[in-house]
Amino acid sequence: MLGDAQRSAVVFGARNLGRAVLELLVSEGWAVTGVARSQSTLDGISAAGGLALKADVTDPGSVFRVLEQAAAAHDGVELVLNAASAYGGEGAGPFGGGPIAEADLDGFDSWAAAPARAAFSFLSASARFAIAQGRPATLVQVTGGSARRAMSGRGLWAAGSFAVRAIANAAALELRPHSIQVALLIVDAGIQLLDGSTRPGVSPEALADPRRIADAALFLASQDARSATHELQLTPLAENWTP
Repeated sequence: MLGDAQRSAVVFGARNLGRAVLELLVSEGWAVTGVARSQSTLDGISAAGGLALKADVTDPGSVFRVLEQAAAAHDGVELVLNAASAYGGEGAGPFGGGPIAEADLDGFDSWAAAPARAAFSFLSASARFAIAQGRPATLVQVTGGSARRAMSGRGLWAAGSFAVRAIANAAALELRPHSIQVALLIVDAGIQLLDGSTRPGVSPEALADPRRIADAALFLASQDARSATHELQLTPLAENWTP
């Protein structure tokens, strides 16, 4: 924070977890830009008090243009967070990609290549913007527990998540000399919906609360040069945890 100026953030994927982050930051007095592709999500961003901008996080040019717009509207940007999901979709096959012996290249593109591309797009464009901006900033990439370990039937998803972790770690090393903090926020659990609904057969206590994840994002954004965290993992006590 520079003097008494209002802090500014940009949140990509401001639908569920991203929406929780946006709402928390607005309540804390931040000027927040929420980024999404669907009109319903953009309308929700506006209703929550954010500046709503449409962009595609898998397109570095689109990411950079949004950051420039947000900076022009709010006199710079101090936090950029990516909570957009970039896996699955048409041709994805079974959840996580399925067994390796049964998976195909369409599944690989959906579960492995897509998350890696989105993280690269987000971090490369955000890094260029933050360096050009010339002041301290925090970049946060959200990912899941598959960034820590492979699981049977979800090898493709793990491949993509491992790539996300590697890209974020490399960006953290490269940007430290510029006083830019890059943090990987690992949510090692399913994420509950903001309306409180849960998935069938899953205990609510084993799901991460998006509002508590938002607290973690604010914690990362509130650190200074002497307390930079580059990886932060959240795991509900009712969920399995593997050291």
